[in-house]
Amino acid sequence: MRILVDTNVLLDVLARREPFYAAAAAIWSLAERGEVRAVVSAISFNNVYYIVRRAEGRTQALKAMRLIRDVFDAVPPDSQIINQAIDANMDDFEDAVQFHSAIRAKATYLVTRNPGDFPKSALPILTPDEFLAAWRNKTSEQP
Repeated sequence: MRILVDTNVLLDVLARREPFYAAAAAIWSLAERGEVRAVVSAISFNNVYYIVRRAEGRTQALKAMRLIRDVFDAVPPDSQIINQAIDANMDDFEDAVQFHSAIRAKATYLVTRNPGDFPKSALPILTPDEFLAAWRNKTSEQP
């Protein structure tokens, strides 16, 4: 199973944002253990660095970059993804890049705290709690 983890879920772990931390950390742990193959859009690195550097300084921002790099594969935002995002008619360009990155990565799910910001499509858009429930169901069905 491959999932694309949205920037807000990464930040929930890195900033220990409550009440979102536990579910986001559980997903991060699944990725660390290789129980799910987790990817992020490469733009998440820019966004996380900017936010963490402003809040906690450069050293902490670089530490966050290393943590993400060591767990998640990055989907590069090439010109096709950028063009799809521009033409997507979504309210938020960053969400459009995330969505098209998930499609490029052939993700089974896109995991975000804001599923309503994404279009209805064949790609399921789940909150961290919804994803964990789906993952538990899928693993309990396996022999």
